[in-house]
Amino acid sequence: MKEKITTGELKEKAIEIRRDVLTMLSKAGSGHTGGSLSIVEILVALYFEEMDITPENWKERNRDKFILSKGHGCPALYAVLAEKGFFQKEELGTLRQLGSRLQGHPQFGLPGVEISSGSLGQGLSVALGMAIADKMDNVDSRVYCLMGDGETNEGQVWEAAMTAAHYKLDNLCGIIDFNKLQIDGFCCDVMDLGEYCGKWKSFGWHVTEVDGHDFEELRKGFSDARKAKGAPSILIANTTKGKGVSFIENKAQWHGIAPKKEELTEALKELDEEKKRIG
Repeated sequence: MKEKITTGELKEKAIEIRRDVLTMLSKAGSGHTGGSLSIVEILVALYFEEMDITPENWKERNRDKFILSKGHGCPALYAVLAEKGFFQKEELGTLRQLGSRLQGHPQFGLPGVEISSGSLGQGLSVALGMAIADKMDNVDSRVYCLMGDGETNEGQVWEAAMTAAHYKLDNLCGIIDFNKLQIDGFCCDVMDLGEYCGKWKSFGWHVTEVDGHDFEELRKGFSDARKAKGAPSILIANTTKGKGVSFIENKAQWHGIAPKKEELTEALKELDEEKKRIG
C-alpha cells in the first residue's frame, strides 16, 4: 500500500535526495546535474505517495510501473530507489564506476528499474506497451513515464501519444519535466514547443499543468489523472533546471557536468539552510 506521509516530510526527503544526487555526481566527476535536480520532487511524490511500488512487491505484476524516459536524470532515480530500500545507500557512491550497477543511464537488472533507458524519445512507447498489456490482462495498475521537454523534439513521442489516445489508455500517466532547457540551450531557441498544453490536448490526452516543485500541486495533478477515464493523462510539470542550488539553476551548461569539490561544499551548505527554513 502507498505510504502516508506529510508534505513537510516530502520536502525533507527532497532535500536529502538532492544531497545524495550532488554527492554522487561530484564523486563520479561526471553526469547530468541540472536535469537530475529538476525532477526530485516529481520522483519523491511518485515513490513516497502516489505509486504502489515497493521492494517487496517489485516482482509482482499487479503493481504500478515507472519509466524514466529521460534516462540521463538517473542520479535522482537512484537516490530515490535507495531511500525507498531497493538497494543499500552505500551503493550510490559507485555511480558511473566500471562494474557498478549505477551507470550513466538506468540499466535493466537494477532493482526498481523496468528498462534500460536514455535513448531519448523511446520511453513513452515502452510505457504505452505496458499499459496496453495490463489492460488486456485486466491488471489493476498504472504506468508512469517521465520525459524531458527537449526530449519531445523526437517524433516517436508523438507517435506514442497518438497511439495511447487511440487505445484510451487511462491507466497511463505521462509527466513532462518542463524546465525549458536542453543540452544546447533554451527549448524555444532549439525547437520551439509552441502552445504545449494545447498540443497534448489536441493529441487526445487529459492535461494538467502543475508546479513540479510543489507537492500540493503534484498531489492534485496525480489525483486528477487518476480520475480521468477513457484517455491517457499527462502532467506538464513546470520545473527549474538545477533546482535547489542557486549557481546551478537555469543554466544550460549544467546539463552534463558534475560539481567540483568546492562547488559541492557550497551546494550542500545551501541545502542545509533550506532544511532549516522548512524545519
